[in-house]
Amino acid sequence: MPPLRASLIPPTVSTVPTRGPTMQLTAYDRYRTGTLLFEQRQYADAAREFESLLGEDAPAYGLGDARQLLARSYYHSAQLGRAERAARDLLERDASDGYAALLLARTLKRQGRGDEAEPWFTRAAALGETA
Repeated sequence: MPPLRASLIPPTVSTVPTRGPTMQLTAYDRYRTGTLLFEQRQYADAAREFESLLGEDAPAYGLGDARQLLARSYYHSAQLGRAERAARDLLERDASDGYAALLLARTLKRQGRGDEAEPWFTRAAALGETA
């Protein structure tokens, strides 16, 4: 059997140490790990996993679910400044994202910026999302 050419080996996002040899994680592995951590309500850990997935090498398009889960992870782990930036980034990518508008509104309200939040609640409702 001939050796695999480098172009046929899937790229990895990063490596993580494990017991024994270092394990290579694919982008999909990072996404699934982040999703599982989010589902287990380990939001800060999930945010770190999504950050590594969406690092400098992430494509400018796609990965919308990961970007939304990153914003939600920030919100649920009380990293409100980061949650606000991530929600605004989602809205820059898709202005019709009602959930991103709702997340931004909730984040602003949680920061005590209710006056700034109201237009975003209105926009989220117009896009079919309710508080």
